[in-house]
Amino acid sequence: MKPPTTEVIVSFTGPGAQPPQHQPSHQPNPYPQGPAAYATPGSPAGGPGAPYPAGAGGPFPPAPPEKKSWFSRHKILTGLLALLVLLVAVAALGGGGADDAPAPSSQRTGAATAGPDEPGVPAEPEAPPVEPEAPPAEPEAPPAVPAEPPAEPDAPAEPAVPGIGDAVRDGKFEFVVTGIETGVAAVGGDLFGEEAQGQFVLVHMTVTNIGDAAQYFSGDDQILVDAAGREHSASSSAGLAIEDNDTFYNEINPGNTVDGTVVFDVPTDAAPVSIEVHDSMFSGGATVSLTE
Repeated sequence: MKPPTTEVIVSFTGPGAQPPQHQPSHQPNPYPQGPAAYATPGSPAGGPGAPYPAGAGGPFPPAPPEKKSWFSRHKILTGLLALLVLLVAVAALGGGGADDAPAPSSQRTGAATAGPDEPGVPAEPEAPPVEPEAPPAEPEAPPAVPAEPPAEPDAPAEPAVPGIGDAVRDGKFEFVVTGIETGVAAVGGDLFGEEAQGQFVLVHMTVTNIGDAAQYFSGDDQILVDAAGREHSASSSAGLAIEDNDTFYNEINPGNTVDGTVVFDVPTDAAPVSIEVHDSMFSGGATVSLTE
């Protein structure tokens, strides 16, 4: 038996490439061609009774050789394709795992408690967590008892009012009341005297010039205050009736001192309590108490 005919397929690539042409081999064909190949024995060549060609091996022609498949001829590519298909299958199986995740616990519980012919009953929802109770409020503190206000400090004692025998100053003069007489009905002598409308109050005093210039002193600038708060002016005529009285516009030089009596004509029921002494009719004055 002669070897089969081998076909050679050449692949051309690139521009102007021509498709491969079937190149038959020059080996002789082992199978007869034409009508003579199928003539019966004893038949003339080319006719029905032509004998089979020698070496045919029987009344039927031999089967053509089996051709190999594309996968048999390309084993390397086949292996690569199989590996690729395997990888794709593994990836598909791995990606489908998310769909097979276990159902939530509530669904599993419902399915487990349902009977064979009853649909799954969903489990009761869980109760919300109980919030812890707030601690009891602290009792309110009792209202603060207001503290007693601090005792007011004692008012400073008023300075004692100078009295009889105390020296006081006003302007350029210093005064010292040396005594007082009340209830006097008349002053002066028989030839030259003065009777009181009510009663005379005689205030005896000394006056000293403490300034640096001469200053006139007048008894008319002095004021007597009684217990009722009434103010009484001095009587100039009664003061002149008293002998050696220097209380009527007497000029006193600096450093000199004079003795005098200031006379006041007041009601019989008036009670003198103080006298305001002044160095002039426009000065502020100083108060001297006449009560003992």
